[in-house]
Amino acid sequence: MIAPSHLDVALVAYDRLRTFEFGTAIEIFGLPRPDLHDPWYALRVCAAEPGRIRAAGGLTVGGLPGLRMLGRAGTIVIPGWRDPAETPPRELLDALVRAHRRGARVVSVCTGAFVLAAAGLLDGRRVTTHWMHSGTLAERYPRIRVTPDVLFVDEGDVITSAGSAAGIDACLHLVRKDFGADVASHVARRLVVPPLREGGQSQYAVPGSRPESSAPLGAVLEWALQHLAEPLPVERLAAAASMSPRTFARRFRATTGTTPHRWVTHQRVVAAQRLLETTRLGVDEVARAVGLVSAVNLRQHFARELRVSPSAYRRTFSASP
Repeated sequence: MIAPSHLDVALVAYDRLRTFEFGTAIEIFGLPRPDLHDPWYALRVCAAEPGRIRAAGGLTVGGLPGLRMLGRAGTIVIPGWRDPAETPPRELLDALVRAHRRGARVVSVCTGAFVLAAAGLLDGRRVTTHWMHSGTLAERYPRIRVTPDVLFVDEGDVITSAGSAAGIDACLHLVRKDFGADVASHVARRLVVPPLREGGQSQYAVPGSRPESSAPLGAVLEWALQHLAEPLPVERLAAAASMSPRTFARRFRATTGTTPHRWVTHQRVVAAQRLLETTRLGVDEVARAVGLVSAVNLRQHFARELRVSPSAYRRTFSASP
């Protein structure tokens, strides 16, 4: 069977619709652009549930066709699902499976990945979702390989994207695949967004809270945070906790789920983020202040954890004039 044209796009609506992600798909796929390419996408909206659709912000949408429309679509977009804890309607899941088997590609924005996961379309695949929900997705669907630090993942016939605005990145990526980089760049300019954003969604995640002093090892973790600029080998941390290095390392992993070295390194990156956001210190000065010694080390750790350079991070998040 010949795969349906990817230019025939179906956008799924449901009760308590997430309007930002819904509007993103309409903006990119639903507006005619004859000056860029003709034909362009042909977008249709279908309802996953009967009756009027209530959307965020008090909007309502009525008169939409049902899920039979998915039988003709070559690209199906699922906006962020209303509640990751709620199983989507069986009719929607079955329709997605049939469309995917027929050759349609499916795209999720934010928590829309939970819909694709419930349909079984993400099994064995590398996927992403909003960083706040990535752990839940991985726990609930262990056959899925969740990648929490990227803006989107393209598995060919399945594309998943991170938080709401990452839907723009994923949709522009599809335009780039379908029409080329030049057309995608023109669409991005009209949206007043970059055609390709730097880094992944890890740079947007809120750093973890400080350890409670009453928690296991809480006092030594708080002490370590106050001494990040100094060498912090496991022997020194163990001495601060009045334990042997072996006992300390074992209890540390049991408490935090990671090693002392990895925890300290991560806390140094978090501290560097705060300094880049709130001060005018140079990158070398920031590196020394958090115990990473040099700008080279800081760049390496930023690239590994945040997928962006310290300078690019500062440009995006600095609060300093």
